[in-house]
Amino acid sequence: MARRQRRRGLRRKRTDMNGTREVKETAAPGDSPPAGTLWVTPLGGVGEFGMNMCAYEWGGDILVVDAGVQFPPPELLGVDLVVPDVSHLAERADRIRAILLTHGHEDHIGGLPYVLPHIKAPIYGTALTLGLARERLREFDLENLVELREIRPRDRRRIGAFEVEFISVTHSVPQAVSLAIRTPIGAVVHTGDYRIDPAPIGGEGFDTFALSRCGEEGVLLMLADSTNVEREGRTGSEHDVRATLERIFADAPRQVVMAMFSTAIHRMQVALDAAAKTGRTVFLSGYSVERNFDIARTLGCLRVPPGLVRDDRSVAGVPPEDRLILTTGSQGEALSAMSRMALGSHKHVTVEEGDTIVLSARIIPGNERAIYRMINHFFRLGARVLYERNAAVHVSGHAYREEMRLMLHMVKPRFLMPVHGEMYQLIAHRDLAVAEGIDPSRVHVVEDGQTLELTRDGARLGRRVQAGPALVDGKTVGEVGEVVLRDRKHLSEDGMITVILVIDHSNGEILAGPDLVSRGFVHMDESDELIQKCKDVVLETYAELDTQSREEKEFVQAEVRRALRKFLRKETDRYPVILPVVMEV
Repeated sequence: MARRQRRRGLRRKRTDMNGTREVKETAAPGDSPPAGTLWVTPLGGVGEFGMNMCAYEWGGDILVVDAGVQFPPPELLGVDLVVPDVSHLAERADRIRAILLTHGHEDHIGGLPYVLPHIKAPIYGTALTLGLARERLREFDLENLVELREIRPRDRRRIGAFEVEFISVTHSVPQAVSLAIRTPIGAVVHTGDYRIDPAPIGGEGFDTFALSRCGEEGVLLMLADSTNVEREGRTGSEHDVRATLERIFADAPRQVVMAMFSTAIHRMQVALDAAAKTGRTVFLSGYSVERNFDIARTLGCLRVPPGLVRDDRSVAGVPPEDRLILTTGSQGEALSAMSRMALGSHKHVTVEEGDTIVLSARIIPGNERAIYRMINHFFRLGARVLYERNAAVHVSGHAYREEMRLMLHMVKPRFLMPVHGEMYQLIAHRDLAVAEGIDPSRVHVVEDGQTLELTRDGARLGRRVQAGPALVDGKTVGEVGEVVLRDRKHLSEDGMITVILVIDHSNGEILAGPDLVSRGFVHMDESDELIQKCKDVVLETYAELDTQSREEKEFVQAEVRRALRKFLRKETDRYPVILPVVMEV
C-alpha cells in the first residue's frame, strides 16, 4: 500500500525451505504468467495466524481467495488491525475476476473493507458468509461497492479461465467451504479452515464424496490448513462441549458469563441448547455477538426457542441463578464487554462472588498476558473461571493430525503447500506429508509473497511480490511504518521532554524560558533539581552559540537537543525524546 516498493527486476540467490535456487525477487507491474503456467501466491496467512489471502493467476485472469485481518501483537503500539498488503493486486486490479470467501471468520473476511477500494471484484460465498461480510462492509458504507454472489455447496462457477467448485466442510462456523479450482493444467484444492466432523451441529456436513472425487480425477496442488499439525488424533465434537456446558450451567449457583468468538455460530447454538435445557435465560452483550446472532437466526443457521434470548439491558429482571450472559472478549481485548465486566465498568452486567465465567475459545498465542490479567480480575471479584486449560469448554475448528492424514489420502495432491500456520507448523505439516508417502520435493513451504509456479511438467518457486502486513491505525491503512512504530516505542519506554525558548528576533536575547515540559519521563513536581539542571544546560548551550548561529532556529534546536541528550544520558541513563521549540518575537 503506502510501503515503499523494492527495486523491481532484481535477481539473486535466495535460500528457501525447499533448497537454494535462483528466483526473480520482485514482479513488474502488469506482468502475467507465461503460457501454460499457473501462479499461486499467498499474500497473507503463511508463517502467521490471520490475514489470510491468496492469489491464483492464469493468463490474464486472477482469483483472490479470502481477505482476512490479524489482531496486532503488543509491539505494534497504537495499531488497530493488520491487513494484507495488496499493492501487488492493486497494480493488476483490472485482471481480478472474483474474490472467493471460504467462511465467515474475521481472519478470512475482516480485511474486505480495507482491500475492496483497491481491488473491486464480485465476491462469492455462502449465504452466512456473505451475510457476515455484508455487515462488515456496511460499517464502512461499502455494501454497494461490489456485487455479492451467493453460492451453495456443490455449485460450480466459471470465472474467467477458472472453474470453481464449492465443497462443504465442517468448521466452527456454519457454511464453510473448500474450493476446487480447476485450471487448464489441473485442479487446485484450497481447503480453507476445516475439521472432519462426522456429526456436526448443523449445516451441510463434511463432503467426503466431493473431495474424494477430486482426488480420483487428479489434483495438481493442495493448499492445506496447518493449524493443529502438532496435535495427534482427531478434533473433538461440539456435542462434547454441549454436555460440558449443560453440567456447568446446571451446577452454577449464580450467574454464568460465557465468552466466545462472535462468529462461532456452532458454539452459540450449543450454548443456547444448554441454556434451554437447564432453564437459564440468555442475554446477549456486545455489538458483534448481537449482530452475528441476528444474521445467523435470520438465515436459519440458529435454532432459537421463543423467549429464550433477551437484550442485556433487561438482565436485572431475571434472578442471577437463571441467567446466561453470552458475550465476546475471550482474548482479553481491552474494550470488549468481557473486559469491562472484569473491571466492574459494564453498564448492565455486574460480576459478583459465586458467579461462573466460561472462556469458550482457544488462547491465541500472543494474547496470554491480556487473558490472564482478565482472569485475575474475575478471581478478585470472587468468580470461578473455566477455560480450555482447566475444563472441556472448547474444541478446535481445525483438523488434528489424523484428519490431516485423511485429507491427504482423499485428495491425493501431486504437490502440497501448507498454509494457515506459523513457520514451525508449516514445516511440521511438510514432515507429516512426507511420512504419508509424498516426495519431499513435492512439498513447498513458502512465505507471504513467494509465488509457486506450476506447469504440466512440475512446480518450482518463482518470483516474489510485495506482500506482508499493512497496518490499520484509525482511518489510515499503511501509513504507520517502521519509523512511526520506533518513535512510539521510544516514547513508551523513555517518555518525552519539550524545551521552549522565546528569543528576541532583533538581538537574539532570550525573552522567556527555557521552560521544560515532561511527559512520561519524570514527574515535574518531584524532580525540581533535575529540571533546573536541564535548564542550565540549555542556557549554557545557547550562550556558547555565536550571533550567526542564533539566527538559525533549526541549528539552535539541534544543539539544544544534542546537549540535553548527552546530559540526560549521563545523569539518568535514559533516552527520552527531546523536542526543542524555539519561538522568535
